[in-house]
Amino acid sequence: MGEKTLKFGQWLGVVAIGIALYIMWQIRQILLLLFAAIVLANALNILVKRQQKWGIKRSYAVAISGILLMAASIGFFWLVVPPFVNEFQQLVQLVPQGIEESIAWLEELGNRLDPELIRALPTIEQLTQQLQPLVNQIAGRGLSFFYTSLGIPLSLVFLLVLTFMLLADPHPYRQGFIRLFPSFYRRRVDEILIHCDRALNDWLAGICFNMLAIALLSFVGLSVLQIPLALSQATIAGLFAFIPTIGPALSVVPPMAIALLDDPWKALAVLIFYIVMQQVETQVLTRLILKHHISVFPAITLLAQLFFATVFGFLGLFLAFPLIIVGQVWLKEVLIEDILDRWKAGGVGRQEEEETGGQGDKETRRQGDEY
Repeated sequence: MGEKTLKFGQWLGVVAIGIALYIMWQIRQILLLLFAAIVLANALNILVKRQQKWGIKRSYAVAISGILLMAASIGFFWLVVPPFVNEFQQLVQLVPQGIEESIAWLEELGNRLDPELIRALPTIEQLTQQLQPLVNQIAGRGLSFFYTSLGIPLSLVFLLVLTFMLLADPHPYRQGFIRLFPSFYRRRVDEILIHCDRALNDWLAGICFNMLAIALLSFVGLSVLQIPLALSQATIAGLFAFIPTIGPALSVVPPMAIALLDDPWKALAVLIFYIVMQQVETQVLTRLILKHHISVFPAITLLAQLFFATVFGFLGLFLAFPLIIVGQVWLKEVLIEDILDRWKAGGVGRQEEEETGGQGDKETRRQGDEY
């Protein structure tokens, strides 16, 4: 009877997990927005902790951080956005002309080298037809949530409210998440969350510095090369620095296309400058400010970005790297250290249980109940 009851309980657990996964899939965009709020709250929490070291109460530190965030946002939209919009309108007109010019230049070069080479390569129309379904899928899934469900302004308000709710008093939310796990594993989950916080904070410090450095270096370099619309292109490069691998590749297309309208050698100079700038930023500047360098294989980063972009749309692509960081911590701590490294023939941890006689489990369970 007990064995049948156990099997029934196991089946009931499997069904409950299946239902929970189905519900999470249906609200995946809400969960992704929640993750974005957690990332933003972690970023602001760095500033809050710095103020607490100066003797400021947390409630006042949260309010000051919110005021600084609003002031920075208003200043950005007041000082940077108007000239960026003016230049961006010209950028939209010049970039297609530059791309057409580059295609014509490549065709002419290919005809001089080998006429059969151009015929073997896919045309721009064929590439557009192949990429169009993926682009529509990414844009549709990403924008449908904002436009049809909540709308962009309401989503931003919801994101900010949720961020400050998490920032003002994160302890209850953290403890509530920990209590979702069995009592014997709650202390370990708390340690894993600490690792996640540390990894996210290191990444946030690095990415904020990267975005600022890339924007400034791009503006200086493009101004020296006398490329038009340097401010808007530098702003785009700084924003795209938030998306590793794909972002830097996309940010170099507009300045190269515009430079090609002026002189082909300038397009090559822009490409070389962006490659050198990325290497200096990655190998020198980032390592100087990061206490722990975050390393993720480029192939894994690219595959994860394509996966999250396909499933969640543009918001998934935008948050792909922090998702990779958190997933990497959980994979390392849970799967590798807690399961695979302790794997023994005949079961996981059976020998330790026999040696301790179950006393360790009782102590761990008692400690877990404190959460």
